[in-house]
Amino acid sequence: MTTINPGVDLKARRLPSWAPVAVAVGAAAVAYLLFYSLEAFGGGLILTGVGAVLLFLVGLLALATVVEGSRAARNRIATSLIYAALTLALLPLVSVAATVVTKGLARLDGEFFTHSMNGITAFDEGGGAYHAIIGTLQQVGIATLITVPLGIAGAIYIVEYGRGRLATAIRFFVDVMTGIPSIVAGLFMLAFWVLIVTPVFNDGRAGYSGIAAALALSVLMLPTVTRSCEEMIRLVPAALREGAYALGVPKWKTIMRIVLPTALPGIVTGVMLAVARAAGETAPVLLVAGNSASINMNPFEGNQSSLAIYIYDQAALASKYGPPRAWAAALTLVGLVLTLTIAAKLLARRNKFAR
Repeated sequence: MTTINPGVDLKARRLPSWAPVAVAVGAAAVAYLLFYSLEAFGGGLILTGVGAVLLFLVGLLALATVVEGSRAARNRIATSLIYAALTLALLPLVSVAATVVTKGLARLDGEFFTHSMNGITAFDEGGGAYHAIIGTLQQVGIATLITVPLGIAGAIYIVEYGRGRLATAIRFFVDVMTGIPSIVAGLFMLAFWVLIVTPVFNDGRAGYSGIAAALALSVLMLPTVTRSCEEMIRLVPAALREGAYALGVPKWKTIMRIVLPTALPGIVTGVMLAVARAAGETAPVLLVAGNSASINMNPFEGNQSSLAIYIYDQAALASKYGPPRAWAAALTLVGLVLTLTIAAKLLARRNKFAR
């Protein structure tokens, strides 16, 4: 029988919780003295930050090796690198969000949401983005109504019914369309809808319209929706399908009542990614919808603006009033996409399969 010596410590030695913080503070202080205060190697904040990270990793590795052993030390270094990569990835996002919020709030007022730029010159202080908000909502809304049913239907065919060369060809073309530049979609819709289809219903005259922009955006959204829905449907466990088939449920009803509700959260995420991309597109909308400073509630006739075009126009103005309006429109666009995403997520969570 094995006996345990009471004098032997069975618990592995661990660094105290404050040790990594102390090493980080010391590394920051040493890096500040070496690279910033004394301006060694050129100085600068970036070099100081890089030096602090390197000194922290070296110090933590040495301290953890002495106290915990080499294996635990390597684990700590790997964990620290993961957190460093996360921080590095979040820095641009946080910087962009902070810049948009701080600069966009300066011009975000009631007039901005209730007035257009009709009659407002580059050197006038007033004006708003009401016409651009209406255009973005109509164009993206119509594109979503067109794209979501087609994308989900295409994904269902590829996963549940498609076999052989046809399914492979559809998947290949979806992948190819995913990388198509937005300007190509705009040129295609300009040549097809504006110059060929519109003259048939407009006494032989070509004309810009919001529906043309919506169709161009749907070309960009369709591959994203199809691809994301395909991956989400593939993740549905086969046991759910087999259980429904064993109970005598038809395949189409299994897809509608079992597969799609189970994959709904992922499908919503893919749709919102496509919506966010479409809402921020400028080139295809400018090509087929033109631009307008006045309010146009009819997407089937006349030039129509969007928030992306509004931002482009206002940012390019040689006036002190243009950039604040551009930042306010950028904040409005971000807030609009964020609101739609949160609403879609909340609706998806109501699904009983997602709980």
